[in-house]
Order: sequence, then C-alpha cells, then structure tokens
Amino acid sequence: MGNKKLHPTVEKFKEFVKEHPKLISEVKNGSNTLQEFYEDWYLLGEDDPFWEKYRNNDDGKVETQSDSNEKTESNGKWMKQIGSIIQKVDANQMQYHLNNLSQVIASVQGVLAQFQGEKQSTTPTNEQRNPFAFRKD
Repeated sequence: MGNKKLHPTVEKFKEFVKEHPKLISEVKNGSNTLQEFYEDWYLLGEDDPFWEKYRNNDDGKVETQSDSNEKTESNGKWMKQIGSIIQKVDANQMQYHLNNLSQVIASVQGVLAQFQGEKQSTTPTNEQRNPFAFRKD
C-alpha cells in the first residue's frame, strides 16, 4: 500500500501546496477541502492570481491586527460610497432605463425567434413586450 505511485498531477499539486501553506490552514478551518483546491488548481493553473493570497510571504510577515483593521476600514469606505451612489439614484430615471432595456431584450428575442423559425403572434402579450414589468405606485 505504501508503494503506490501517485498520478503526476497529484505530485505537482503536493508541491504546489508546499509553496502555498495557507491552503492547509483553510482546509483545517473547514472552509474548503483539498479536493476543491485541487480542482481549482487543475482548472486555473499555478500562475493564476487567485493563489496569491495563499502564498507564504517571502519575508515571513504575518498579517497583523493593524493590517486587518486597514482592510476593514477600506471595506467600510467602499460601502459608504455604494450607499451614497444608491441615495443619488433617481427612481424615475431608473424606471426609464429599465423600460428601454426590456424593449431591447424583447427586440433581441424577436430577432432570435425569427432566425429559429418560430411563429410569433401578431400581438405580443405584456410579458413578451416587457420582461421587467414594474408597477408604479
């Protein structure tokens, strides 16, 4: 049982895990499994930027509390920006753009239906005309 040879890709993945020790801590925390990481590694490859957060820093620096506080503050600023953008949105203008978008989608669906040879009724129903039907209060 100890003499079994592993598949070459599994051997490469083992080396990859040695270079990215934070993967093991993720597995121990239960947030991911080695199978999931292997599948991601197989699909994305070793050089994908996704793996940077799992790489051991060359200087051995461990993330400190101040580093995590800075990340939290930047996330808070981002949320404030999103909140201010949402407050500035004009509901009537949003309704206008959604209606235009639904008309475009209906037009594209009509063109696709013609190419597919389907018969279109001469008077489309309300759902066909406007897939994003919103009622005004």
